[in-house]
Amino acid sequence: MKYDALQILGVALLVLGAQGAIRQLVDHGNAGLLAWLPGGFAAGITVHVAAVVVGAVLAGWARGRAKAGRKG
Repeated sequence: MKYDALQILGVALLVLGAQGAIRQLVDHGNAGLLAWLPGGFAAGITVHVAAVVVGAVLAGWARGRAKAGRKG
């Protein structure tokens, strides 16, 4: 059950990061939730891409651990 929650968190990070990156690429002035972040466009895109990468890695890792736990 613990890995299922981590998988959900990873997918949520992946989706929010991708959505934010796409939105910011289309409209450079719309930083969304990251409007408070200093550094402008470059910092915002960096944080969004990092969220996508971390979310994908976390979701993949949690899925692997959950599948391994169910076999045994």
